[in-house]
Amino acid sequence: MMDVWKLGVMMTELWTSSFSTIAMRHNLWQTQSPASARMIKENQRMVSEKIEAGMETGLVLQKAMLGMMFGQTTPWWVTSRRSMQPYHRRSSANSRRLSRK
Repeated sequence: MMDVWKLGVMMTELWTSSFSTIAMRHNLWQTQSPASARMIKENQRMVSEKIEAGMETGLVLQKAMLGMMFGQTTPWWVTSRRSMQPYHRRSSANSRRLSRK
């Protein structure tokens, strides 16, 4: 049951850090010129991080599917935590990084 609790905590942290990151980036888009080097770099970073996190999540899900094909079952809460980990890690790091500026 502790793993299910950890999943709930991770989901809450992901939600709150994503919300704060979106708000801070929205503020940057309103206060900075879209053609400035800082905004271009931030937008490129945002897109590349999302692609990387999506690829990592896809790999986790592929491993889970292969495990099921070979009879190795993994509880849903473990697979859920593993698949959300790349997004959680990046969202938390972005929230910390953007709040310092």
